[in-house]
Amino acid sequence: MTDTVIPGKEERLQRMIGKIKGLPKVPVAVVYPCDKESLKGPVMAAEAGVINPLLVGPEAKIRSLAQELNLNISAYRIVDVVDSHAACAKAIELVHAGEAEALMKGSLHTDELMGAVVSRANNLRTSRRISHVFVMDVPTYPRAMLITDAAVNIAPTLEEKADIVQNAIFLAHALGIPEPKVAILAAVETVNPKMPSTLEAAALCKMSDRGQIKGGVLDGPLAFDNAVSAEAAKIKGIKSPVAGQADIFLVPDLEAGNMLFKQLEYLSFALTAGVVLGAKVPVILTSRADSAATRTASCVIAAQLAHYNRQNRGNA
Repeated sequence: MTDTVIPGKEERLQRMIGKIKGLPKVPVAVVYPCDKESLKGPVMAAEAGVINPLLVGPEAKIRSLAQELNLNISAYRIVDVVDSHAACAKAIELVHAGEAEALMKGSLHTDELMGAVVSRANNLRTSRRISHVFVMDVPTYPRAMLITDAAVNIAPTLEEKADIVQNAIFLAHALGIPEPKVAILAAVETVNPKMPSTLEAAALCKMSDRGQIKGGVLDGPLAFDNAVSAEAAKIKGIKSPVAGQADIFLVPDLEAGNMLFKQLEYLSFALTAGVVLGAKVPVILTSRADSAATRTASCVIAAQLAHYNRQNRGNA
């Protein structure tokens, strides 16, 4: 058996950054970057030529932290506000003023930022459901894996899943995948009335047939092995345009998605990026445990989406 050499995360990150090399930096409002990784991440992305960060938070605290970390932030605008709540409000103002084309979570709690994003009073909503996509570079899979939704929608309904799929297809287009293949995941590959996820998978496929979901090729229910392995699908007698070559993986619920992406990240050495869709601008939603490299990768995805929005005058 020949050992497989797995490229390091840094090498894969640089490949990802290379996809937007030469494009203008995207202005991003970084909301309350008041700990090590939440400040280091956007600075690292800025130094790589990906974003132009607008640091929204207590100026004295941000400058003190930068000095402690030996980060040079002299080139970046700091928007001084008193606390995380005020940082959310100000960052949204910057979006509406056209000064920011994306939002990025700093060291505040996810609920606080997302509460501001989904509030109808802040006018960031679109007609589609807000959802999250993890874009994963898994070294043992030949294409990017877009996993949705593993961070925002806990137990989405059929109607909500249709929006979640459409959001992911839109992102895939922005990433240069013209007709993404969508695997609707379940524990089995047959429709079973006792398993609601299989019924919803079948319904989503028919919705796609009828043009209610556009821009991708859907199939499901598919078990995960069939979605990633053409050989597994062949053994089971599954004929599918998606099996073995899925780009988008729609999970049944947040718990399944959360376990799937963490397994890939920690056991398969995946490079992970995450972005929230369905708002007027992409929202870079990172975990407090995420490294600066993960935050930078998420900035790359959001930048690609922002450039795509400029070209198509669409919404994320």
